[in-house]
Amino acid sequence: MTKLTNDEIRQNVRSRYKQVAIQQIQPTATSSCCSTDSCCDVHPDASVVSAKLGYSDEELSAVPDGANLGLGCGNPQAIAELKPGEVVLDLGSGGGFDCFLAARQVGDEGYVIGVDMTPEMVSRARTNALKGGYTNTDFRLGEIEYLPLADRTVNVIISNCVINLSPDKAQVFSEAFRVLQPGGRLAISDIVTTTELPPEIKNDMNELYSACVSGASSIEEITTLLQLSGFTDISIEPKDESKSFIKDWVPGANVDNYIVSAVIKANRP
Repeated sequence: MTKLTNDEIRQNVRSRYKQVAIQQIQPTATSSCCSTDSCCDVHPDASVVSAKLGYSDEELSAVPDGANLGLGCGNPQAIAELKPGEVVLDLGSGGGFDCFLAARQVGDEGYVIGVDMTPEMVSRARTNALKGGYTNTDFRLGEIEYLPLADRTVNVIISNCVINLSPDKAQVFSEAFRVLQPGGRLAISDIVTTTELPPEIKNDMNELYSACVSGASSIEEITTLLQLSGFTDISIEPKDESKSFIKDWVPGANVDNYIVSAVIKANRP
């Protein structure tokens, strides 16, 4: 099998999430961009999926229609301990769901920046911001390996099941460290491996990679990458209960035997 380049992997992921962005969410829809209930699939009822990820009814009802696409593997803004006035960056912001929730927490004196590499997602998020009347959010087109932000301009970085999709995670964490202010923090939800992925999963650089499976790293690998980037106070907490929804991402593949959602935290000294 020909090994894909990093750019080819990004193009595959971008193409998949373009499909998600332009999908019309219908209550009875059954079509998907990949597999049922996966991290890259618009669920017929996104609120059902998000409730499983830890979002409250109040949070689900607080965002504009079309912002919650039922993506992700956790609730990063809930673990970020956001404070009024902080500047927050969301890596892979999608339709803006987590950004809008974060915007409520940081208030009018704070600011939330969402970065996404898919133009259709950025357009969708900007439309949702207008619908919701959000004046403290900004959605930018860019790759999380090359962030369109200046050095030391962000207090908190959040992300929801996106970093696993990057073929260059070392560069992602290096960029995260660069844009964080000293004393800033990283608070993300992402997928980690619990054991070695079998070859048929690990080598699938298209369907299963875009489904947040093949690109997952181990806790040890992520810890090392964070340390090499300069982060301290690193904490990675696997969430075994996430297997209840991960098992449905790729029906019949038993991916819950190999991956789990985790809460990943770290600080920039």
